[in-house]
Amino acid sequence: MSTPGGAFTALVVGAGAVGARAARQLQAAGAEVLVVEPDLPARGRVVDALGAGVRGVDGGVPAVLDGTGPVPDVAVLAQPAGDHAGLVSSLLERGIPSVSTSDAVEDVEALLALDERARAAGVAVAVGAGFSPGFSCLLAVHAAELLERVTEVHVARVGTGGPACARQHHHALGGEAVDWRDGEWQRRSAGSGRELCWFPDPVGGRDCYRAALPDPLLLVGVFPGVGRVTARLAATRRDRLTSRLPMLRPPHADGGPGAIRVEVRGEQAGGGTATIVYGAMEVPSMATAAVAAVAAEVLASGQARRSGAAGLGELLDPLSTLRTLAERGTKAATFTG
Repeated sequence: MSTPGGAFTALVVGAGAVGARAARQLQAAGAEVLVVEPDLPARGRVVDALGAGVRGVDGGVPAVLDGTGPVPDVAVLAQPAGDHAGLVSSLLERGIPSVSTSDAVEDVEALLALDERARAAGVAVAVGAGFSPGFSCLLAVHAAELLERVTEVHVARVGTGGPACARQHHHALGGEAVDWRDGEWQRRSAGSGRELCWFPDPVGGRDCYRAALPDPLLLVGVFPGVGRVTARLAATRRDRLTSRLPMLRPPHADGGPGAIRVEVRGEQAGGGTATIVYGAMEVPSMATAAVAAVAAEVLASGQARRSGAAGLGELLDPLSTLRTLAERGTKAATFTG
């Protein structure tokens, strides 16, 4: 197995806004990168732009796993949401750790269901490795280190990455939100529960609503006894009114600036309660690619905290990972006042 900063082979599935950037970051980390993408012109643009150490693979993931070529040390699934668990299952059969960037509730639930199998195989599967969930999970765990006990975690986000991310956010506003309250899962209509959330400048305050977001699924297990875990998505009135209809116009190639906010409440060691709020502003596709690439490097080096399928809050050391991401340009901010 490779060592941090050493040569390794990474499979990147998807050559969109996230996949292309993840491939670039992995190449910079010294990896040989194999790119799988059914859109051949898109794959060709990524391979040609990155050059040495990056090559496209015909025949999809089965061609990579057919035993005729090098076995990847890690795989990054950056394709649109849908059946990420199916690909991870195939990778598990070959003992290959994987990183999924999907923020679809269905994908996250199916991937977490592979936990026992991945543990038995001694393989780590990073679930929800993006801006949120992903970076947000690391911030929540880091904030919790300042508290004796965590009672509530609330995550909010604004912005989208590439077209697939925009479509998924549109779907999330028309779906069913999953919240954790007092030891039980609660499902409520997305688009309800308006709350004004403040993000790092220049994003500022945005109205945020319940949405079909997987963050609570990944955070509840990290904080035993936590009372509430919620996730909200910034939206306009038009977003909410059209969320159950097909998208009225094609999404942009890249969604532009976005932001996340992570609020952790709990009890302090010396008595009393405290609320810690972290945030970050970044182009979501860039942040997701950075998070996925760093997670892939850790998994390829065999330095995940445990085997199995889980969020980054369980698999990665939060402080060292946040430092690495900050060095690469994805930085967090602390809310004061």
